[in-house]
Amino acid sequence: MSTENKNNLLLIFTRNPELGKVKTRLAKGVGQENALTIYKELLQHTHDVVIQNDCTKRVGYSVKVREQDLWEESFFEKFQQQGDDLGQRMEHAFTEGFSDNYKKIVIIGSDLYDLQPHHLKEAFDALTTHDTVIGPAKDGGYYLLGMRFLITDVFKNKEWGGDTVLENTLKDLSSYTIHTLEELNDIDFAEDLTPYPEFANYINQLKLQT
Repeated sequence: MSTENKNNLLLIFTRNPELGKVKTRLAKGVGQENALTIYKELLQHTHDVVIQNDCTKRVGYSVKVREQDLWEESFFEKFQQQGDDLGQRMEHAFTEGFSDNYKKIVIIGSDLYDLQPHHLKEAFDALTTHDTVIGPAKDGGYYLLGMRFLITDVFKNKEWGGDTVLENTLKDLSSYTIHTLEELNDIDFAEDLTPYPEFANYINQLKLQT
């Protein structure tokens, strides 16, 4: 790892892949077992993307830290998310990162099939000249958030999972310099699978059932 990249921290928020507890909105369209299978594929994709980035990587588990799973201890630090809602959990993770003297911190989820290594590189590069970086999602949220210092307002007073998160976050950041990445597609509902040939069989199953 280069000297500069030692100052970079990538936070990856994941849910423990358990039947009935992941991608609940997606499960309404494709069933719980298919939703779990898809989420595991999304986890693998996220792993394969982030492993290529030269920085410290921390995986935050929603329920319980797992050993000897997809996230190898040789490449990933692990922690359990802390807080009552997503905002509190993200704020805690950023606070810990800055307390550990990281200069650039970026957070992502684990359900973005469009995410590529160049998005992460662009995000960290942008934080050299900007206070913050954000990756807008098509559903009105964001898939990536990065900062050079802690801005607590972005973690408060949000309807997490709603379509106003991005808009309200940008208002919170209006007095800071922001770099905006390209808009990407979160996978939350069955129709979000449509652009991807890899998931075509789930869409076909859905059509047969209707």
